[in-house]
This record gives sequence, C-alpha cells and structure tokens, in this order.
Amino acid sequence: MKGLKHIVIFRLSAMGDVAMTVPVIRALIEQHPALRVTVVSRPFFKPFFKGIDRVDFFPVDVKKKHKGFLGLIRLYQDIKRLKPDYFADFHNVLRAQIVRTLFKFSGVPTAALDKGRATKKALTRAENKIFKPVQTMVENHCATLQQLGFSVSLEHPNFPPKAALAPELEVYSKEQHKTWIGIAPFAQYDSKVYPLDLMQNVVDELAEQENHLIFLFGGGEKEIALLNQVKRDNDNVIVMAGKVKLEVEMNLIQHLDVMLSMDSGNAHIAAMLGVKVVTLWGATHPYAGFAPFNQPIDYCMTADRTQYPLLPTSVYGNKKVEGYEDAMRSIDPADVCKKVLEVAQKK
Repeated sequence: MKGLKHIVIFRLSAMGDVAMTVPVIRALIEQHPALRVTVVSRPFFKPFFKGIDRVDFFPVDVKKKHKGFLGLIRLYQDIKRLKPDYFADFHNVLRAQIVRTLFKFSGVPTAALDKGRATKKALTRAENKIFKPVQTMVENHCATLQQLGFSVSLEHPNFPPKAALAPELEVYSKEQHKTWIGIAPFAQYDSKVYPLDLMQNVVDELAEQENHLIFLFGGGEKEIALLNQVKRDNDNVIVMAGKVKLEVEMNLIQHLDVMLSMDSGNAHIAAMLGVKVVTLWGATHPYAGFAPFNQPIDYCMTADRTQYPLLPTSVYGNKKVEGYEDAMRSIDPADVCKKVLEVAQKK
C-alpha cells in the first residue's frame, strides 16, 4: 500500500460505538481510493474490521503495555511507528485526548469527535425539552473526517457479502428455509431492557410457528441462565450466548432475516452487517443519535410518551427517574411480534 495516505482512527469502546464506526470506515475507503486506514481499538473488536480492503487493525493493551499515563506515551510511540498522515479521534475521552495531543504536537493533522452534548442535553432534560432528532453518531464521525478534508457520503452504503455459514453453525444449515430471528434482550442498563416476562411472551408467540428459528444472544453467566429460562422447551429456540466466539456470532447474524434488540451493541453489529433491526427503547430514544445505522425510524419501537412525557430521560440509560421504571411495559408484546415478522418478510 505504498504511496497511499494513511489515517489512524481511534475508538476504544463501547461495543455499539465501535460498531457504528464500521459503515463510516467502509464508505471512507470506497470513496477515497488513495487512502488507507488503521483502526486503533480493543483487541475484542478486531473481527468488526476483518476483510475491509486497505484497513488494518492495531490492538490496544489497556491492561498492561498501554495502561496509565506512561502506557499512553507508549501507545503514541507505537502508533507513530505506523507513520500516519492523519489522526482522527472518534472517542474524545481523556485517554484519546492525550494521544491526540501528542500527535498534534508532532505535526500530524488531527480531528476530534464532537459528541453534541448540548443538543442531547436539550433532548433529555425534564424542563424545556426540545424533542427533535440530534445528529447521529455516524454523522458525527463523518463530520470528524471532514475536519481532515475527507468528505464521506452514507447515502448508498455497502455492506459485506453474506459469508457461508461457519463450520460451528453448519448444524443449522438444513433450517435455512425458515425465518431466522435473532433476539438480544439485554442492555447495559435496566432502563433499556424490555421486561423479561414481556420478552417471554414475544419469544413464546414467535416460537409457536414451526417455520421460525429463533436465536437468543447475550453474554455472561447470569444472562445465559435467563436465556435458558426464556427458551423453555421450544425446540426452535436456540441459546447462542457463551457458545461461540464473536466472529462466529457475527457470521450467524449475517444470516438472520431480522434482529430484535434493545438499544445495545447487538443492534449496531447487525446494522453494520446490513441486517434488518427492530429495536425497543425505554429511557433512551432513537432521536439521541444512537439508532442503528440505515434502519427506518419505524423499526424503532419506543415507550409511550403520552403516558411518560419526560422520555427520553437519558442518552445512555444510566439515569433513573421515579415513576418511569415501567415505561417499557407500554410497548405491547403483540405489537413487537407483529413488527418483527413484518420486517423479516421485507426484501
């Protein structure tokens, strides 16, 4: 890749945020053929960028080599050896700011993400709420690249071609004539999680049809135990949590007809792969800029704002508001099933 300009894109976490960089990086590479990219992130996210032409991955060792202030100096030195022409900070937290500043002092053009905090605060505050969409995270990433002179259009996005089923998943190959539905019922904060009894109703209703194959996604011992409860004795409901690595899970997601997810990382992984995603929203809202990429707004099912007028109460779901604990119960399970099947049947 000699002679190409080289841009480093820095984004360490979280899973959904890193996934939202993928469509932007794909478009950047396609629309700027004289450019190559190195993504700097946590090792776990490397599969997100596998197979993208002219994109390399640099894993950050936040637990040892790159831990603490001296570790950030080493990280800067390690990245500098890659000889970047540009440094784009898609994270804009203290760790990223230190590395970015070092590159700026060394003469490398830099740009940083504008998170749009003021507009998000106006959307989520209780008084004088301004209820309108803010700029999305993918649009913010494009704006960051524009600071460096690289315009990126997401009007006609391309997605990776569907790969053959991974060997670990070949046991399901004879079931490919069925409607494959993924369900990821968990999120980082309780205010973003659809009540488990209602989700049980959704799974039970979808599982009634023998031509549906339902895959349950999650992670950690607690979530796996809950998913096994949700599965019940339904032969066409399969718990995937804890069974395969991320790369294999992504391969499975590619083969889904639809993913049902909370406002969480699984929604963004499915979206970056070009899979249709239905999302459920409680304390948060798609207007806050974190709706899955390239999904129609009617695929986002939100809690009832007539009943809960302060919604959204939070950008990330980490704020609790008294009386709003049951906001997601205003989303009817029957409506969720109807939407999932409606979206799954769209070509």
